[in-house]
Amino acid sequence: PSGGQYRSLIRFLAPQRDANKLMLKNGNDLWFYDPASQASIRLSPQQRVLGQASNGDVVTVNLAKDYKAELLGEEELTDGERVMRRCHRLRLSASAPDVTYHRVEIWVDTTSSRPVKAHFFAESGHLLKTAYYRKFQQQLGRERPTEVVIIDGLDTSWVTVMRYSDYAWRDVPDAWLQRDYLPRFKPE
Repeated sequence: PSGGQYRSLIRFLAPQRDANKLMLKNGNDLWFYDPASQASIRLSPQQRVLGQASNGDVVTVNLAKDYKAELLGEEELTDGERVMRRCHRLRLSASAPDVTYHRVEIWVDTTSSRPVKAHFFAESGHLLKTAYYRKFQQQLGRERPTEVVIIDGLDTSWVTVMRYSDYAWRDVPDAWLQRDYLPRFKPE
């Protein structure tokens, strides 16, 4: 808690080929576990941006801790549900070399403070992906997006939709959040 980092354990349910694979994020360390090979593999910052929805997208990027924000202004923007929104446009610059993205530009609704859209950039300045935050619902005491549409920056025909459901508070044993425990993990 004092370092502003979080530990996250993600279990994949779908598609079927990825069912029961795990990802563990402990601070900025990211581990991937495949039950078929029974191997835990540490993912480098460069590997985190591979794929249509990157590993960094799946376990979330800590925008508040890992980036310095600069307000670029306000502008009108069409959101992911084709509604025009008045937004603050922010430039987030990486504050450490081991973060998932070098730079992020994000648009935040001026009235609700909801994220609307984000561009994620590589160190080279190339656009890696665009994300639209959609279908906000009351979850765990606040409004949260339950769908994120991610469009690849190199081939815009590659679109990934991440859906979040069944939000719940849960006591998680500390052992679950250790790399060495991944092969023994049983969710229930």
